[in-house]
Amino acid sequence: MSTSDGRPARRAAFVFIFVTIVLDMLALGMIVPVLPKLVEGFVGGDTARAARIFGVFGTVWALMQFLFMPVLGALSDRFGRRPVILISNLGLGLDYVVMALAPTVAWLFVGRMISGITAASFSTASAYVADVTPPEKRAGSFGMLSAAFGLGFVLGPALGGVLGAIDPRLPFWVAAGLSLLNAAYGLFVLPESLPAARRAPFSWRTANPIGSLRLLRSRAELLGLSGVHFLGNLAHEALPTTFVLYASHRYGWDARAVGLSVAAVGLGQAIVGAGLVQPLVDGFGERRVLLSGLCLGAIGFAMYGLATTGAMFWTAVPVWSLWALHGPPLQSLMTRMVPGSEQGQLQGALGSLRGIAFMLGPGVFTEAFARGIDTLPGAPFLLAALLVAASAVLAARLARR
Repeated sequence: MSTSDGRPARRAAFVFIFVTIVLDMLALGMIVPVLPKLVEGFVGGDTARAARIFGVFGTVWALMQFLFMPVLGALSDRFGRRPVILISNLGLGLDYVVMALAPTVAWLFVGRMISGITAASFSTASAYVADVTPPEKRAGSFGMLSAAFGLGFVLGPALGGVLGAIDPRLPFWVAAGLSLLNAAYGLFVLPESLPAARRAPFSWRTANPIGSLRLLRSRAELLGLSGVHFLGNLAHEALPTTFVLYASHRYGWDARAVGLSVAAVGLGQAIVGAGLVQPLVDGFGERRVLLSGLCLGAIGFAMYGLATTGAMFWTAVPVWSLWALHGPPLQSLMTRMVPGSEQGQLQGALGSLRGIAFMLGPGVFTEAFARGIDTLPGAPFLLAALLVAASAVLAARLARR
Protein backbone atom coordinates (compact mmCIF):
# COMPACT_ATOMS: atom_id res chain seq x y z
CA MET A 1 0.00 0.00 0.00
CA SER A 2 1.50 3.31 -1.02
CA THR A 3 0.66 6.91 -1.65
CA SER A 4 0.55 8.50 -5.12
CA ASP A 5 4.22 9.53 -4.96
CA GLY A 6 5.39 5.98 -4.19
CA ARG A 7 5.84 6.35 -0.44
CA PRO A 8 4.49 3.66 1.90
CA ALA A 9 1.12 4.50 3.40
CA ARG A 10 1.89 6.99 6.15
CA ARG A 11 -0.11 5.37 8.90
CA ALA A 12 1.12 1.81 8.32
CA ALA A 13 4.75 2.91 8.00
CA PHE A 14 4.53 5.07 11.09
CA VAL A 15 3.16 2.21 13.20
CA PHE A 16 6.27 0.20 12.35
CA ILE A 17 8.68 3.00 13.29
CA PHE A 18 6.70 3.83 16.45
CA VAL A 19 6.97 0.24 17.73
CA THR A 20 10.66 0.17 16.83
CA ILE A 21 11.34 3.28 18.92
CA VAL A 22 9.26 1.98 21.85
CA LEU A 23 11.29 -1.26 21.98
CA ASP A 24 14.57 0.61 21.54
CA MET A 25 13.79 3.09 24.31
CA LEU A 26 12.43 0.35 26.57
CA ALA A 27 15.78 -1.42 26.42
CA LEU A 28 17.69 1.83 26.96
CA GLY A 29 15.45 2.91 29.83
CA MET A 30 15.92 -0.36 31.69
CA ILE A 31 19.58 0.36 32.43
CA VAL A 32 19.01 3.94 33.63
CA PRO A 33 18.40 3.03 37.30
CA VAL A 34 21.26 0.53 37.56
CA LEU A 35 24.25 1.68 35.48
CA PRO A 36 25.38 4.49 37.83
CA LYS A 37 25.03 2.22 40.85
CA LEU A 38 27.02 -0.49 39.05
CA VAL A 39 29.82 2.03 38.51
CA GLU A 40 29.55 3.06 42.15
CA GLY A 41 29.99 -0.58 43.17
CA PHE A 42 33.20 -0.85 41.14
CA VAL A 43 34.71 2.13 43.03
CA GLY A 44 33.86 0.96 46.55
CA GLY A 45 30.73 3.06 47.05
CA ASP A 46 32.41 6.46 46.53
CA THR A 47 29.47 8.49 45.16
CA ALA A 48 31.46 11.56 44.09
CA ARG A 49 34.04 9.44 42.26
CA ALA A 50 31.28 7.39 40.62
CA ALA A 51 29.65 10.59 39.40
CA ARG A 52 32.90 11.71 37.75
CA ILE A 53 33.49 8.30 36.12
CA PHE A 54 29.90 8.20 34.91
CA GLY A 55 30.49 11.65 33.44
CA VAL A 56 33.47 10.29 31.48
CA PHE A 57 31.27 7.45 30.20
CA GLY A 58 28.72 9.94 28.93
CA THR A 59 31.39 12.06 27.27
CA VAL A 60 32.88 9.11 25.37
CA TRP A 61 29.42 7.92 24.31
CA ALA A 62 28.69 11.41 22.99
CA LEU A 63 32.04 11.55 21.16
CA MET A 64 31.08 8.40 19.27
CA GLN A 65 27.73 10.00 18.43
CA PHE A 66 29.46 13.14 17.19
CA LEU A 67 31.78 11.16 14.93
CA PHE A 68 29.36 8.56 13.56
CA MET A 69 25.94 10.23 13.46
CA PRO A 70 26.73 12.19 10.26
CA VAL A 71 28.13 9.06 8.63
CA LEU A 72 24.98 7.08 9.43
CA GLY A 73 22.76 9.97 8.30
CA ALA A 74 24.57 10.19 4.96
CA LEU A 75 24.41 6.42 4.58
CA SER A 76 20.65 6.52 5.18
CA ASP A 77 20.34 9.14 2.41
CA ARG A 78 22.29 6.83 0.11
CA PHE A 79 21.03 3.34 1.03
CA GLY A 80 17.75 4.07 2.86
CA ARG A 81 16.63 4.36 6.48
CA ARG A 82 15.82 0.69 7.06
CA PRO A 83 19.37 -0.77 7.07
CA VAL A 84 20.65 1.96 9.39
CA ILE A 85 17.89 1.27 11.90
CA LEU A 86 18.53 -2.49 11.79
CA ILE A 87 22.30 -2.11 12.27
CA SER A 88 21.70 0.30 15.14
CA ASN A 89 19.44 -2.14 16.97
CA LEU A 90 21.84 -5.04 16.46
CA GLY A 91 24.72 -2.94 17.79
CA LEU A 92 22.76 -1.92 20.86
CA GLY A 93 21.96 -5.56 21.60
CA LEU A 94 25.66 -6.46 21.46
CA ASP A 95 26.46 -3.46 23.66
CA TYR A 96 24.13 -4.66 26.41
CA VAL A 97 25.69 -8.14 26.27
CA VAL A 98 29.15 -6.63 26.77
CA MET A 99 27.94 -4.59 29.75
CA ALA A 100 26.09 -7.55 31.26
CA LEU A 101 29.37 -9.49 31.28
CA ALA A 102 31.54 -6.55 32.37
CA PRO A 103 33.90 -7.54 35.24
CA THR A 104 35.50 -4.08 35.45
CA VAL A 105 34.83 -0.42 34.72
CA ALA A 106 36.99 -0.78 31.59
CA TRP A 107 34.53 -3.29 30.12
CA LEU A 108 31.66 -0.91 30.79
CA PHE A 109 33.69 1.77 29.02
CA VAL A 110 33.99 -0.42 25.90
CA GLY A 111 30.27 -1.13 26.03
CA ARG A 112 29.43 2.56 26.05
CA MET A 113 31.69 3.10 23.02
CA ILE A 114 29.81 0.40 21.09
CA SER A 115 26.51 1.96 22.08
CA GLY A 116 27.63 5.43 21.01
CA ILE A 117 28.61 4.19 17.56
CA THR A 118 25.38 2.31 16.88
CA ALA A 119 22.70 4.25 18.79
CA ALA A 120 21.36 6.11 15.76
CA SER A 121 17.83 4.77 15.58
CA PHE A 122 16.09 7.86 16.96
CA SER A 123 17.76 10.28 14.53
CA THR A 124 17.19 7.95 11.59
CA ALA A 125 13.58 7.55 12.70
CA SER A 126 13.22 11.33 12.52
CA ALA A 127 14.39 11.23 8.90
CA TYR A 128 11.94 8.37 8.34
CA VAL A 129 9.08 10.51 9.69
CA ALA A 130 10.08 13.39 7.44
CA ASP A 131 9.99 10.96 4.48
CA VAL A 132 6.44 9.72 5.07
CA THR A 133 4.65 12.70 6.69
CA PRO A 134 3.31 15.88 5.01
CA PRO A 135 5.06 19.03 6.30
CA GLU A 136 1.96 20.41 8.02
CA LYS A 137 1.58 17.21 10.08
CA ARG A 138 5.22 16.63 10.99
CA ALA A 139 5.01 18.31 14.39
CA GLY A 140 2.33 15.83 15.43
CA SER A 141 4.32 12.89 14.07
CA PHE A 142 7.46 14.05 15.86
CA GLY A 143 5.29 14.39 18.95
CA MET A 144 4.30 10.75 18.57
CA LEU A 145 7.99 9.82 18.33
CA SER A 146 8.49 11.75 21.55
CA ALA A 147 5.61 9.76 23.02
CA ALA A 148 7.26 6.51 21.89
CA PHE A 149 10.46 7.67 23.57
CA GLY A 150 8.53 8.50 26.74
CA LEU A 151 6.54 5.26 26.68
CA GLY A 152 9.76 3.27 26.56
CA PHE A 153 11.00 5.19 29.58
CA VAL A 154 7.71 4.68 31.41
CA LEU A 155 8.11 0.93 31.24
CA GLY A 156 11.90 0.64 31.03
CA PRO A 157 13.08 2.32 34.26
CA ALA A 158 10.28 0.78 36.28
CA LEU A 159 11.14 -2.68 34.99
CA GLY A 160 14.86 -1.96 35.30
CA GLY A 161 14.42 -0.89 38.92
CA VAL A 162 12.55 -4.08 39.78
CA LEU A 163 15.03 -6.32 37.95
CA GLY A 164 17.98 -4.38 39.37
CA ALA A 165 16.75 -5.11 42.88
CA ILE A 166 17.12 -8.83 42.03
CA ASP A 167 20.48 -8.56 40.27
CA PRO A 168 22.11 -5.34 38.99
CA ARG A 169 23.16 -7.12 35.78
CA LEU A 170 19.78 -8.63 34.96
CA PRO A 171 18.44 -5.45 33.26
CA PHE A 172 21.36 -5.57 30.80
CA TRP A 173 20.49 -9.12 29.73
CA VAL A 174 16.81 -8.27 29.27
CA ALA A 175 17.74 -5.07 27.39
CA ALA A 176 20.00 -7.11 25.09
CA GLY A 177 17.15 -9.48 24.33
CA LEU A 178 14.75 -6.61 23.58
CA SER A 179 17.23 -4.87 21.25
CA LEU A 180 17.94 -8.05 19.32
CA LEU A 181 14.20 -8.75 19.14
CA ASN A 182 13.75 -5.23 17.82
CA ALA A 183 16.31 -5.88 15.08
CA ALA A 184 14.54 -9.11 14.12
CA TYR A 185 11.19 -7.30 14.09
CA GLY A 186 12.52 -4.63 11.76
CA LEU A 187 14.15 -7.20 9.48
CA PHE A 188 10.78 -8.77 8.69
CA VAL A 189 8.25 -5.93 8.89
CA LEU A 190 9.90 -2.48 8.69
CA PRO A 191 9.36 -1.00 5.19
CA GLU A 192 11.82 1.35 3.52
CA SER A 193 10.71 5.00 3.52
CA LEU A 194 13.15 6.56 1.03
CA PRO A 195 12.57 5.55 -2.62
CA ALA A 196 15.68 4.90 -4.71
CA ALA A 197 14.84 7.84 -6.97
CA ARG A 198 15.11 10.29 -4.04
CA ARG A 199 18.42 9.06 -2.63
CA ALA A 200 21.60 11.13 -2.66
CA PRO A 201 25.15 9.96 -3.37
CA PHE A 202 27.39 9.38 -0.37
CA SER A 203 30.18 11.91 0.12
CA TRP A 204 32.76 12.05 2.90
CA ARG A 205 32.74 15.83 2.50
CA THR A 206 29.25 15.98 4.02
CA ALA A 207 29.42 12.76 6.07
CA ASN A 208 32.18 13.91 8.41
CA PRO A 209 31.08 15.86 11.51
CA ILE A 210 32.50 19.21 10.42
CA GLY A 211 31.18 18.88 6.89
CA SER A 212 27.71 17.91 8.08
CA LEU A 213 27.46 21.06 10.21
CA ARG A 214 27.85 23.20 7.07
CA LEU A 215 24.26 22.31 6.22
CA LEU A 216 23.09 24.02 9.40
CA ARG A 217 24.84 27.22 8.33
CA SER A 218 23.12 27.27 4.95
CA ARG A 219 20.27 29.44 6.31
CA ALA A 220 20.33 31.96 9.13
CA GLU A 221 17.10 30.70 10.67
CA LEU A 222 18.20 27.05 10.43
CA LEU A 223 21.41 28.00 12.23
CA GLY A 224 19.45 29.80 14.96
CA LEU A 225 17.07 26.88 15.46
CA SER A 226 20.10 24.60 15.65
CA GLY A 227 21.33 26.73 18.54
CA VAL A 228 18.01 26.19 20.32
CA HIS A 229 18.36 22.46 19.64
CA PHE A 230 21.91 22.42 21.05
CA LEU A 231 21.09 24.28 24.27
CA GLY A 232 18.08 22.04 24.90
CA ASN A 233 20.10 18.86 24.48
CA LEU A 234 22.84 20.21 26.71
CA ALA A 235 20.30 21.03 29.44
CA HIS A 236 18.64 17.63 29.11
CA GLU A 237 21.87 15.93 30.16
CA ALA A 238 21.28 17.12 33.74
CA LEU A 239 18.75 14.33 34.23
CA PRO A 240 20.39 11.14 32.86
CA THR A 241 23.85 12.00 34.18
CA THR A 242 23.02 13.04 37.74
CA PHE A 243 19.47 12.13 38.70
CA VAL A 244 20.08 8.58 39.99
CA LEU A 245 22.88 9.69 42.30
CA TYR A 246 21.07 12.96 43.11
CA ALA A 247 17.81 11.28 44.17
CA SER A 248 19.67 8.64 46.16
CA HIS A 249 21.74 11.26 47.98
CA ARG A 250 19.15 13.99 48.53
CA TYR A 251 15.95 11.99 48.99
CA GLY A 252 17.29 8.59 50.07
CA TRP A 253 15.49 6.82 47.20
CA ASP A 254 16.42 3.24 46.30
CA ALA A 255 16.63 1.81 42.75
CA ARG A 256 12.92 1.05 42.65
CA ALA A 257 11.88 4.57 43.68
CA VAL A 258 14.31 6.11 41.20
CA GLY A 259 12.99 3.87 38.43
CA LEU A 260 9.38 4.79 39.16
CA SER A 261 10.17 8.51 39.24
CA VAL A 262 11.96 8.34 35.88
CA ALA A 263 8.97 6.39 34.56
CA ALA A 264 6.66 9.20 35.70
CA VAL A 265 8.79 11.70 33.79
CA GLY A 266 8.56 9.49 30.70
CA LEU A 267 4.79 9.13 31.10
CA GLY A 268 4.40 12.91 31.22
CA GLN A 269 6.49 13.23 28.06
CA ALA A 270 4.42 10.55 26.31
CA ILE A 271 1.13 12.25 27.19
CA VAL A 272 2.34 15.63 25.97
CA GLY A 273 3.83 14.24 22.76
CA ALA A 274 0.88 12.07 21.79
CA GLY A 275 -2.02 14.20 22.97
CA LEU A 276 -1.07 17.88 23.04
CA VAL A 277 1.48 18.74 20.35
CA GLN A 278 -0.57 18.54 17.14
CA PRO A 279 -3.77 20.15 18.56
CA LEU A 280 -1.76 23.04 20.01
CA VAL A 281 0.24 23.47 16.80
CA ASP A 282 -3.00 23.48 14.79
CA GLY A 283 -4.44 26.13 17.09
CA PHE A 284 -1.47 28.37 17.84
CA GLY A 285 1.26 27.57 15.32
CA GLU A 286 4.63 25.89 15.64
CA ARG A 287 6.56 28.92 16.87
CA ARG A 288 4.24 29.78 19.75
CA VAL A 289 4.14 26.17 20.93
CA LEU A 290 7.93 26.03 20.71
CA LEU A 291 8.31 29.13 22.90
CA SER A 292 5.75 27.93 25.43
CA GLY A 293 7.48 24.58 25.81
CA LEU A 294 10.85 26.23 26.39
CA CYS A 295 9.52 28.58 29.07
CA LEU A 296 7.80 25.75 30.91
CA GLY A 297 10.94 23.63 30.67
CA ALA A 298 13.03 26.34 32.33
CA ILE A 299 10.49 26.61 35.16
CA GLY A 300 10.37 22.82 35.57
CA PHE A 301 14.15 22.50 35.84
CA ALA A 302 14.26 25.28 38.42
CA MET A 303 11.59 23.48 40.46
CA TYR A 304 13.65 20.26 40.32
CA GLY A 305 16.74 22.05 41.59
CA LEU A 306 14.90 23.79 44.43
CA ALA A 307 12.96 20.72 45.60
CA THR A 308 14.25 19.86 49.07
CA THR A 309 11.99 16.82 49.51
CA GLY A 310 10.79 14.00 47.32
CA ALA A 311 7.23 15.32 47.51
CA MET A 312 8.36 18.70 46.18
CA PHE A 313 10.16 16.96 43.33
CA TRP A 314 6.94 15.16 42.34
CA THR A 315 5.06 18.48 42.08
CA ALA A 316 7.59 19.63 39.46
CA VAL A 317 7.13 16.61 37.18
CA PRO A 318 3.92 17.83 35.40
CA VAL A 319 5.45 21.27 34.78
CA TRP A 320 8.72 19.89 33.44
CA SER A 321 6.86 17.38 31.25
CA LEU A 322 5.40 20.27 29.24
CA TRP A 323 8.94 20.99 28.05
CA ALA A 324 8.23 18.17 25.58
CA LEU A 325 6.08 20.67 23.66
CA HIS A 326 9.19 22.34 22.22
CA GLY A 327 10.93 19.48 20.43
CA PRO A 328 8.37 18.39 17.78
CA PRO A 329 7.68 21.88 16.35
CA LEU A 330 11.40 22.63 16.45
CA GLN A 331 12.15 19.52 14.38
CA SER A 332 9.25 20.22 12.05
CA LEU A 333 10.47 23.74 11.33
CA MET A 334 13.98 22.52 10.53
CA THR A 335 12.84 19.68 8.23
CA ARG A 336 10.94 22.20 6.09
CA MET A 337 14.23 23.95 5.28
CA VAL A 338 15.98 21.06 3.46
CA PRO A 339 14.88 18.79 0.58
CA GLY A 340 13.91 15.15 1.08
CA SER A 341 17.24 13.85 -0.23
CA GLU A 342 19.04 15.69 2.62
CA GLN A 343 16.83 14.71 5.56
CA GLY A 344 19.35 12.08 6.67
CA GLN A 345 22.15 14.62 6.41
CA LEU A 346 20.09 17.07 8.48
CA GLN A 347 19.43 14.48 11.18
CA GLY A 348 23.11 13.50 11.12
CA ALA A 349 24.12 17.13 11.59
CA LEU A 350 21.65 17.52 14.45
CA GLY A 351 23.02 14.26 15.85
CA SER A 352 26.50 15.79 15.80
CA LEU A 353 25.20 18.79 17.73
CA ARG A 354 23.63 16.40 20.22
CA GLY A 355 26.97 14.62 20.40
CA ILE A 356 28.72 17.87 21.29
CA ALA A 357 26.06 18.59 23.92
CA PHE A 358 26.38 15.07 25.29
CA MET A 359 30.17 15.42 25.45
CA LEU A 360 29.94 18.64 27.42
CA GLY A 361 26.88 17.80 29.52
CA PRO A 362 28.07 14.79 31.56
CA GLY A 363 31.26 16.51 32.69
CA VAL A 364 29.51 19.83 33.39
CA PHE A 365 26.57 18.45 35.34
CA THR A 366 28.33 15.67 37.24
CA GLU A 367 31.02 18.14 38.27
CA ALA A 368 28.34 20.62 39.39
CA PHE A 369 26.73 17.86 41.42
CA ALA A 370 30.04 16.69 42.92
CA ARG A 371 31.02 20.23 43.93
CA GLY A 372 27.64 21.12 45.38
CA ILE A 373 26.80 17.74 46.85
CA ASP A 374 26.76 19.08 50.43
CA THR A 375 25.79 22.73 49.91
CA LEU A 376 23.67 22.96 46.73
CA PRO A 377 22.81 19.46 45.45
CA GLY A 378 20.25 20.89 43.01
CA ALA A 379 22.96 22.84 41.13
CA PRO A 380 22.81 20.67 37.95
CA PHE A 381 19.10 21.36 37.50
CA LEU A 382 19.39 25.09 38.24
CA LEU A 383 22.14 25.30 35.60
CA ALA A 384 19.88 23.42 33.16
CA ALA A 385 17.10 25.94 33.86
CA LEU A 386 19.42 28.78 32.82
CA LEU A 387 20.36 26.99 29.59
CA VAL A 388 16.72 26.40 28.64
CA ALA A 389 15.88 30.02 29.47
CA ALA A 390 18.69 31.11 27.13
CA SER A 391 17.30 28.90 24.36
CA ALA A 392 13.86 30.50 24.88
CA VAL A 393 15.37 33.96 24.43
CA LEU A 394 17.07 32.83 21.20
CA ALA A 395 13.85 31.27 19.90
CA ALA A 396 11.91 34.44 20.71
CA ARG A 397 14.38 36.55 18.74
CA LEU A 398 14.06 34.19 15.76
CA ALA A 399 10.27 34.42 15.95
CA ARG A 400 10.37 38.20 15.87
CA ARG A 401 12.75 38.10 12.91
